[in-house]
Amino acid sequence: MGGFDMDVGDHAAEAGHVPVMLGRVLELAAPAIDAVPHDETPVHIDATLGMGGHAEAMLRAHPRLRLIGLDRDTTALERSARRLAPFGDRVVLEHAVYDEIPRVLRRLGVPAVHSVLFDLGVSSPQLDEADRGFAYSYDAPLDMRMDRTQRLTAADVVNDYPPAELARILREYGEERFAQRIAAAIVREREREPLETTRRLADLVRTAIPAATRRTGGNPAKRTFQALRIEVNGELETWRRALPAALDALPVGGRVVVLSYHSLEDRITKQVLAAQTADTTPPGLPVPLPEHEPRFRLLTRGAELPSDEETTTNPRAGSVRMRAAERVREAT
Repeated sequence: MGGFDMDVGDHAAEAGHVPVMLGRVLELAAPAIDAVPHDETPVHIDATLGMGGHAEAMLRAHPRLRLIGLDRDTTALERSARRLAPFGDRVVLEHAVYDEIPRVLRRLGVPAVHSVLFDLGVSSPQLDEADRGFAYSYDAPLDMRMDRTQRLTAADVVNDYPPAELARILREYGEERFAQRIAAAIVREREREPLETTRRLADLVRTAIPAATRRTGGNPAKRTFQALRIEVNGELETWRRALPAALDALPVGGRVVVLSYHSLEDRITKQVLAAQTADTTPPGLPVPLPEHEPRFRLLTRGAELPSDEETTTNPRAGSVRMRAAERVREAT
């Protein structure tokens, strides 16, 4: 295991974390890993390592497996290093964003990977740690950086972005129908005094929207916080690069599994997989040519949802959508 200290210690908190749709993730990845000849080592990338729950289960299920774990959050990597320490050199952890998969594989000298998991969005520890500023339920600095080594914070966005750009972010990334009103309220408030805390922003959003809207649909700041988080971390732009890069790393039989938590991520996933699973034979061509045949096949019909039992025991699974695909043809 590389890059982080492996003090086994007490990792009760990590072990108590409940990975989303774990059984189905294992089921979908298994054929790709099991098909690797016994004189070769199957490689799995957990591209959003988080607390390491999916990674640990994958390593236990496949004793020959080598796992490469990526995360932009150094705190998550440190916790996962403790959790995965018993697996020794079967694990390599990298401080990287998931669109950096090609760079990581080149550096490690790994030509291909057999399965890839993306568990997108904000992780449980990031939500639960008040000082990270992701949650409107805590009063904390407006931070929202998944990678604390980067400079841009949510406070920078709300205090420095032009009004039109603020409104665009809230409208596109938060799907907020009152984006213009909220952006105008933020601009008025920051002229009086810079916005620095989550509670002040959440209260401002609440007062900026119509009174009738405040009484339904949960906390009215939810969409604003989502939009700011996506902007601060460049989530959608990164995801548009990451999924094609992961697909390119798969050999025939290799599989990718994606867990998305809001419609914007899932829409990109659906579009990328649809393009990769489409037959591109031109109309009127008498015989389909191999280069026009689909390079991937879908393993899920639409987006799979968690069971009612899982959403009851693990509420954070409630919004998840799963999609998966398998490479069936080499790239031309």
